[in-house]
Order: sequence, then structure tokens, then C-alpha cells
Amino acid sequence: MTTLVIGARGSIGRYVVEQLLAAGDSARASVRRLGSAEFPAGVSVVEADLLKTDTLEVALHGVRRVFLYAPAEGAHCFVEAASRADLERVVVMSSGSVLLPYAAGNAIAREHRAVEQTISASGLPWLPVRPLVLANNALHWADSIRSEGVVRLVHPEGRTAPIHERDIAAVAVAALHGAPADAILTGPELLSQREQVEIIASAIGRRVHVEEITESRARQRFGSMGDRETVEAILQFMRESTHGGSPATDTVQRFLGRQPAAFADWVADHTADFT
Repeated sequence: MTTLVIGARGSIGRYVVEQLLAAGDSARASVRRLGSAEFPAGVSVVEADLLKTDTLEVALHGVRRVFLYAPAEGAHCFVEAASRADLERVVVMSSGSVLLPYAAGNAIAREHRAVEQTISASGLPWLPVRPLVLANNALHWADSIRSEGVVRLVHPEGRTAPIHERDIAAVAVAALHGAPADAILTGPELLSQREQVEIIASAIGRRVHVEEITESRARQRFGSMGDRETVEAILQFMRESTHGGSPATDTVQRFLGRQPAAFADWVADHTADFT
């Protein structure tokens, strides 16, 4: 049985491919341009664009299962193509923000909820995977750590439970095999942003200073990350994380039968990014 991984070059998609192969499954990776694709032996590669239904139909031919990131654009094209394929299951990587009551109106939750609703309304057999805080968000700090030994943070005492992309992929693969892992996914423990920086500093053997910044300054810094509504959604989440608004859940433990990787484990895998 072949699984198509859309977004196979992404930080999570590549782990999905690896873990499918480790499970003895057949994996097909879709990319926008074939010339830039490098995957393990045994992975078939196809060129596809979520905004071009005809390319998706080709990619889906002979496929029974699909993993994809919730596409802000292209959900309708995917549904149109997928409805003509003989699919057993579609696993969509959405966001845990859709399950947070306080986030109901923010741009990030609205976007992911809209994708979920589009796919749900299609009648496709689908399951969501909903991580809340990705550990690799810390890579946004890498440049200033390398160049200045500084991380500038808004609400540095806000506590979250970052999850390793490898664990998200493991839950996604379990969902591809039928496990309904639709609860919020997190890492094993709540850590403040300041504590996360300290873990990185310890791993690289270098002192890293945390400089607290205001929300006003953060808006300026986050301007390149998205439109104004998205920036406000990020700030809302950071603000709420100082008041217990970012939980640590046992979803990974329940669905995989093991603890998720600690943030320190993620840092050990990514130390080179900070040095």
C-alpha cells in the first residue's frame, strides 16, 4: 500500500517518509520541482502542486493514503483530486490552536479550522494531527545566538511544551495506520522560553543572554512572519502562555506508548544550527 507524502521535504514530512519506510510501507513523495528532490532509496518522487488539480491527480494515482500539511491555499484543489482517487485515509497536519477556546477567533486557528472543515465536508476518510508548539520554532533564535549570543523575547516567562518534529511524524504515521490522534500534541513538559534558551546555551557551551522586548517591538520584529492578524495571533498565544494557556498533554504517550522527546533531546539533534 502506497502513501503519498505532500510536503515531503518539510521538517515533519521528511520524518514521515523515513518512518513509513522503517515500517515497511511504500512511500511516494510529492515536490514542486523534481530537480531539487533528494530522498532515501526506495521512495518514488512525483511533481505536484496543491494549486493544480491535474498534477495532484497524477500524484494520487495508485495511492491509498495521504499525509499533507493543512494547506492555506489548495484545500479545494486537493479535495477535488482526492475525491476521484481510491483513498483509505487522509491525515492532515493541522494545529492544536483549533482546540484552544481563547484562540477561536485568531487568524491561525481560523485558517486551520477552515481547511479541516473543507476536507471534512468532502466526505474523504480523514484524520487530523494537531501539534501545538513545534520545538523547531526555536530555530528563529539561531541567527542572533550565533551572531550576538542574544535572544530577544516577548513574554520570556511564558511556558509551553515544545514537541519534536520526529514525534509529530510518529503520531502522523500512527494515524495513517488508523489511530485517531486528534487531541493536542505537545512535548512532555512545560518550559518557559527563558528555560528553553538556557537549555540551548548549555548544549552549545556558550552564555546566551535573554533580552525581554515589548509587544510593540515584537510586532515590528514579527512583521516578516505574516500579515497583521497572524502576528496578533502569535502574540495572543505568547500572552496566554504566561497564564497557563499552553498545556502539556499526554497524547503522544497514549498513542505511541512512550514519552515524547524532551526539548533537550531536540536541541541535541539541532546543536549545529546554533553554532
